[in-house]
Amino acid sequence: MKNYIKKHREKMGLSQGDLANTLDVSRQTINSIENGKFDPSLTLAMKLTKFFDEPIDTLFEYKE
Repeated sequence: MKNYIKKHREKMGLSQGDLANTLDVSRQTINSIENGKFDPSLTLAMKLTKFFDEPIDTLFEYKE
């Protein structure tokens, strides 16, 4: 699944560590999501949509 987390994070001027601390996950988790190595759980995806105040389809793009 393609994601735009890095774009939104950088637009807000946040480091991966800042975002990770806010969401109570590790910086490595954010790095893995941004690099497409890990798809977040539904709970984490919802936390991201609430944090960025964006609909899920602006943060994630599903490709078969």
